[in-house]
Amino acid sequence: MTMATLSPAEIDVIESRLSAADRCDSCGAQAYIAAEVNGSELLFCAHHGRRYEEKLREVATSWHDETHRLTAE
Repeated sequence: MTMATLSPAEIDVIESRLSAADRCDSCGAQAYIAAEVNGSELLFCAHHGRRYEEKLREVATSWHDETHRLTAE
């Protein structure tokens, strides 16, 4: 089975690594962004991820963004 034969919901499950149990380190809301900084993973909701994105991207070794899930049909 290829990605082309999967439904959007099935693709979302495959590409998603953050779950409802992952919480924002700033406010406790559901995390949709994960950034690795100095070997530690920081989790952020969409709001705080965008708020700190410019500074974090300067020092992050990885940036994983699943905010597209907020508007997925």
